[in-house]
Amino acid sequence: MTIGVMASQRQLIIMRHAKAGELPGGPDIERALRPRGRRNAESAGAWLAHREVVPDLVLCSRATRARQTWQYVSEGLPRQPEVVADPRLYDADADELLLIFGETEPEITTMMYVGHNPAAADVTEMLVAESVPFPTSAIAVIRLSADWNDIEAGAGELIASWTPKPLA
Repeated sequence: MTIGVMASQRQLIIMRHAKAGELPGGPDIERALRPRGRRNAESAGAWLAHREVVPDLVLCSRATRARQTWQYVSEGLPRQPEVVADPRLYDADADELLLIFGETEPEITTMMYVGHNPAAADVTEMLVAESVPFPTSAIAVIRLSADWNDIEAGAGELIASWTPKPLA
């Protein structure tokens, strides 16, 4: 007898890093958060905690501003997930992000990506088949019904989003 097994529900949290300052003459990867970015990241963490959306795994760009964003977001969460600073995330485009997400272990049910635009906005739009505003610190929470290694364009449903300021 064959029993059909439906893929378990998964959540993917996409977050664009918080507002960073300039680093004249320095490498882009070392740009740090501005005070406003820190406040917005803290607010993002509070929003996630209030909604009880806490990742099991965080894939974070190795850029200073992304790692600092995660640091401030995580301070508001009730538990600390595993964090992987994957060097591929810094320059990845939306298609590459899907491949990287596909490497996630099956037991992970909620994963968070902290990275950069245009990839954050592009992968969100690709998954939910609609444009979602992505200013700095923006978050999209996407429900997926496929396993990580099977996610593809149109496979997600936007269930929540947050930006630090109301959008016009």
